[in-house]
Amino acid sequence: MEENNEKKLTELSQLGEFGLIDRITKDFEIKNDSTIFGVGDDAAVVSQRECELLITTDLLIEGIHFDLTYTPLKHLGYKAVAVNLSDVYAMNGTPKQITVSIGLSSRFSLEAIEELYAGIKLACNRYGVDLIGGDTSSSQKGLIISVTALGEAKKEDIVYRHGARENDLICVSGDLGGAFIGLQLLEREKLVFMGNPKVQPKFEERDYVLERQLKPEARGDVIAELKKLGVKPTAMIDISDGLSSELLHICERSQIGCQVYEERLPIDVQTIEASEEMNYDPTICAMNGGEDYELLFTVSIADFEKVKGNKLFSIIGHITAYGSGANLISRDGTSVPIIAQGWNSFAQ
Repeated sequence: MEENNEKKLTELSQLGEFGLIDRITKDFEIKNDSTIFGVGDDAAVVSQRECELLITTDLLIEGIHFDLTYTPLKHLGYKAVAVNLSDVYAMNGTPKQITVSIGLSSRFSLEAIEELYAGIKLACNRYGVDLIGGDTSSSQKGLIISVTALGEAKKEDIVYRHGARENDLICVSGDLGGAFIGLQLLEREKLVFMGNPKVQPKFEERDYVLERQLKPEARGDVIAELKKLGVKPTAMIDISDGLSSELLHICERSQIGCQVYEERLPIDVQTIEASEEMNYDPTICAMNGGEDYELLFTVSIADFEKVKGNKLFSIIGHITAYGSGANLISRDGTSVPIIAQGWNSFAQ
């Protein structure tokens, strides 16, 4: 008789809600002085000092925002935290605490949820934030994750979307389009797998774009660099829905126009290669792809000498007068109106 070596998984019903909460949060340590009390009571206690409190929430729903066919739970936990912290950084703030609420269907075991929280803990350690609470519930629709991030910033340091002015420089951190191409690659290989589970996925030399989709990073390093340079952006937003969409948000809120140059768009060589292999235009991927979670910001032209040539971000254009529109200048000099074609969850 063959021995069954499969590890027996723990059903969540064996633990109950509070047993599950105790199990998945017991190893989280407090890192910030402002966190007076975290998980374990009716509410967390956070000290509010001379700084303004920043609050942001994101909801991730299985089948809409992620596909567990190709998304490891540990990566998903990390990403759920990182995309929230990105919003705090986009306000020129410092994230301090998070709450995590999850809805679970009966197909998830304790071990699966521990893997999810291993990713959450990894992100907490990476960015120096404290998990201070949340909620758990049953779900009939698979996995639902809601993360709320709390951050702080001095009132005079906060950057909004509405502060861009004519002649400001437009900057973007990192590179663009990789997350979109990573998603297309994963979707392509999923279709192949569904047709023939024995076929191995073709991911050779595509690690970078896959990581851009599965494990994005929040750009706190860019915020630290700008402070080091003595530069406060005039407007800022994180790129979750695509560069085009975010540019239009800044233009609308600031009542200005913009001019962005195609030749200045930062696109990684692996993104270009994978885009061309899959018959996508790399520029379209960079402009409309979304989920890069880079920072798009404007700075005064007086700060040009401070920001030029920086390895963390690129100058891709400038702000123009209100009524001039938002335009992309192509490599041949043609002016093309920028249209938001990025992610729209209600259009799915």
